[in-house]
Amino acid sequence: MTADALTDSGRLPTRRARRTGARSMPAADAPRPSIVARAADWYRGVAAPALAPWLERAGRILGVVTPLGWIIVAVTVVSGIAGLALGWWELITVALCGLALLVVCSLFLIGRTQYDVALDLTRERVIVGERAVGSLELRNPAARALLPSRVILPVGQARPEFDVPRLGGGEMHEDLFAIPTNRRAVLQVGPVSAVRGDPLGVMQRTHEWSDPVDLYVHPRTVPLEGTSAGFIRDLEGLPTRDLSRDDVSFHALREYTPGDDLRHVHWRSTARTGTVMVRQFEDTRRSHIVVVLSRAAIEYADAEEFELAVSAAGSVALQALRDGRETSILSQSTNIPARAGRPLLDALSGIELGARLLPTQRLAATVKVAAPQASVVVLITGSRATAQTLREAARLAPSGARVVEVICREGAKPAMRLLGDAAVVTLGELRALPAALRKALS
Repeated sequence: MTADALTDSGRLPTRRARRTGARSMPAADAPRPSIVARAADWYRGVAAPALAPWLERAGRILGVVTPLGWIIVAVTVVSGIAGLALGWWELITVALCGLALLVVCSLFLIGRTQYDVALDLTRERVIVGERAVGSLELRNPAARALLPSRVILPVGQARPEFDVPRLGGGEMHEDLFAIPTNRRAVLQVGPVSAVRGDPLGVMQRTHEWSDPVDLYVHPRTVPLEGTSAGFIRDLEGLPTRDLSRDDVSFHALREYTPGDDLRHVHWRSTARTGTVMVRQFEDTRRSHIVVVLSRAAIEYADAEEFELAVSAAGSVALQALRDGRETSILSQSTNIPARAGRPLLDALSGIELGARLLPTQRLAATVKVAAPQASVVVLITGSRATAQTLREAARLAPSGARVVEVICREGAKPAMRLLGDAAVVTLGELRALPAALRKALS
């Protein structure tokens, strides 16, 4: 028996004493939530659901006050408090005038403006420089007359207004409008909204109708007739330097080796030489044109260069689609469909320059993954792309593909030079594109 087993009295502790002592140990108190936490739980569980409808209604009511109206409210409140505190009747008069103005302006919001609206665009797709024409038709569906109002038809960032006269029950008013298209874009037209308020602009209320309509402003393009012959040399595909035993592009005759197909034996040569001779072919690839459009802002001197690049990319891709060729168009972080002309131009209408994007050489490297069997790669970029960038981009293109690099520089004279195996074309205006490509691919 050791000394550690003894109690203070010198006796061994009994089993009951040990159990009693274990039960008498004080338990740690659980932490109680703070007052702030309990108040937050109460607000989220009880107060917030009950107050939400009232807060939403208050937001709608206060939303009719314009910035000018809030200034008048602030001046009225400050003048009233200061006038009562200081006993200045001048300030009290200002407060009363402000209050009367707010009451009179709020009377203009009484009533409801309701029209049956029909928004019609003659064409939802136009080319840069064309005018998109449409009509806006408003009809009063009610039996009572509607007072004159202002109707807003948003077009992109612009908010043109139309004055609608007084309309009796069932009467109709029609406005024709034209949208100038100076830049390539995708413009949202609508929704149509009517503004009801006072003449001073202190308070106003807006009612919205109809669904917005997208207006596609397509880039300018030019036909490349006569250039497709440079793209594709035959119906089956472009011959490559790789030799094969079975294809459609004849290369030469050689001696027979075990495994050759007997259908390719050239019997005349065999009879003349006394040795079995077979035909040898060049591999051909399916005609697949890939257009690579760089969106990296660092490679363009200004926005006009990028517009020229987009037009050039659209022209090449459209011509390839007209010729029935398999076509792909690639750009950084953008999916551009190339199945038909309309989806292609719709996508090009909304494409924009971007910062911190992959450089041209990295973009060209993605062609090996997206289109490893590409026969022609047309890479389009801006004037700030360096020669090293162009050389690296041509090196990373799929093996065996013809590479044409188009450098867009506004106002530059057309020029063409060779950079390794790639043809580098300098393009100063869109109408010079057909001749430039014809020369590069000849």
